[in-house]
Amino acid sequence: MISSRTFETHREVWHEQIALLIQQRRIIVEMAKREITDRYLGQVFGVFWAFGHPLVLMAVYVFIFAVVLKVKVGGTHALPLDYTTYLLAGLIPWLGFQESMGKASTVIIAHADLVKQVIFPIEVLPVKGVLASLVTQIIFLFLLLLYVVVMYHSLSWTYLLLPFLVLVQALAMIGVAYGVSAIGVYFRDIKDFLQVFSIVGIYLMPTFYLPESVPTLFRPLLYANPFSYLVWCYQDVLYFGRFEHWWAWIVWTVISAGLFHLGYRLFRRLKIMFGTVL
Repeated sequence: MISSRTFETHREVWHEQIALLIQQRRIIVEMAKREITDRYLGQVFGVFWAFGHPLVLMAVYVFIFAVVLKVKVGGTHALPLDYTTYLLAGLIPWLGFQESMGKASTVIIAHADLVKQVIFPIEVLPVKGVLASLVTQIIFLFLLLLYVVVMYHSLSWTYLLLPFLVLVQALAMIGVAYGVSAIGVYFRDIKDFLQVFSIVGIYLMPTFYLPESVPTLFRPLLYANPFSYLVWCYQDVLYFGRFEHWWAWIVWTVISAGLFHLGYRLFRRLKIMFGTVL
C-alpha cells in the first residue's frame, strides 16, 4: 500500500513538473527554435540536414526491406496497408525518441556555463531538445499522412488520435531526457551506450517485422521492451486504423507517466552537484 505521505510527495512532484513546463514555456520554445536553426548555421544546406538525415535513413530502410528483401505485407483485412506504411509507422516515432535521447546525453555538459548560473532554470535544457526532436517527427508524420492519402485516397478515423499519442510520447521523452541528461553529467560514456542502444533497439521492436514472425522462444523480448508498446500504438493509428493492440495503449500511457515522473525526480536529486562536477 502507498502511504498518504508518499502519495502526497508524488502529487507535489507532478505539480512542480507541470508548473515548471508552463512557466518556462517561452524559454523552452525559443531555445528549441535556436537549436533547430543554429545547429546547421553556416552550412550550405542549413536546416535541411535536420530533416535530411532521418529522411535518408528511412529511405534506406524502406529500400532494403521493401525493395531488396521484398517483404510483403498488406492487401488484407488483417493487414490493410502496404509494407512501407507499416515500417514508417513504427520507425518515425522511434527516430524521434532516439534523437531526443542523444541530445539529452550531452545537453548539461554542453551548457555548463548556463548551469553554473544560479538564476537560470536548468530544467528547461533537456526539454528544449525533446521539443526540437518532436518538430522533426511531426513533419515526417505529416509526410506519411500525405503518402497514405495519395496511395489510398482516404485516412482512417484513428489519425484523429495522433495529437494524444504525440502528447503521451512527449511525456516519456521528457522523462527519459531528464534522467539521461542527469546521469550524463556523472557518467559521460552514456552517449556511446545510447548510440549502440539506438541501433540495436530498433531490431528489438516490431518495426520491420510482424510479431507473429518472431520465434515463440524470443517473442517475450518484444513484450519486455517498453518501446514496443510505443510502436504498437502508432501502428494502430497510422496502419491498422483500429485498436489492434488496445492493451498497448494502457501499458504505454502508464510507462510514459512513470518515465515522466521518475526522470524528473532523478534529475532533481542529481542536479545539486552539477556545478561542482562540471
